[in-house]
Amino acid sequence: MSRLKEQYQNEIVDAMIKKFGYKNIMEVPKLDKVVINMGVGEAKDNAKLLDSAIADLEKDYLELSGFEVEVENDGTSGLARALAEDFDLFILDLMLPGIDGFEICKRIREKKNTPILMVSAKKDDIDKIRGLGLGADDYVTKPFSPSELVARVKAHLARYERLIGSATPENDIVEIRGIKIDKTARRVWVNGEEKQFTTKEFDLLTFLAENPNHVFTKEELFKEIWNMDSVGDIATVTVHIKKIREKIEMNTAKPQYIETIWGVGYRFKL
Repeated sequence: MSRLKEQYQNEIVDAMIKKFGYKNIMEVPKLDKVVINMGVGEAKDNAKLLDSAIADLEKDYLELSGFEVEVENDGTSGLARALAEDFDLFILDLMLPGIDGFEICKRIREKKNTPILMVSAKKDDIDKIRGLGLGADDYVTKPFSPSELVARVKAHLARYERLIGSATPENDIVEIRGIKIDKTARRVWVNGEEKQFTTKEFDLLTFLAENPNHVFTKEELFKEIWNMDSVGDIATVTVHIKKIREKIEMNTAKPQYIETIWGVGYRFKL
């Protein structure tokens, strides 16, 4: 449990019931309505202490939403960790000792595509333009709602995951009635069970599955898979079909996938 939530439950609820005369705990304002005013105290008159309190508040709110959060209050050490370790998102304050947020943003973006969310009391458009121009994905001005910060974090993480997913090429898959053929990995599953195929068995099965309901002669299959004219031994086609059936058919005497079209050749049934 986060520090603020524990303090809220153990101390604040009872104190508010006594002070404001709430009849039961259900009448006490929820945590997200009061947490913004907790833990700051005398920090309001000390800028450095206030920034630290705000960082703690952001951390607590994000942890309440299920995120793991690390805080660095110094720009130099923060940059070192940002470059050396793996994080899913950076929340970057502009006014930091050591190295300011603009320089940190620039240095991170030179090495990583991780989302960067800037927070600052600077409201001028020139600062926003500079931050976004250096590679920040968002710019939030203080004061802001902790709930808004959490929502922005979730949105940027979801967007980044979509971009990463779309940038990763998907394997070329052929699926027909319980048979799954991964052309990229050259793997085959039959009703969820992986089967082992030789190179030519895999090529022949894939070719037939990609051309369902099309009847191919043995000569055509031999030329397509072995890349040779039918003057070769086309009996090898029959042998490979037999081996494939043994791996994919429940009953090779009554094949459900690869049919023999007598006097012509073979067909993969949909």
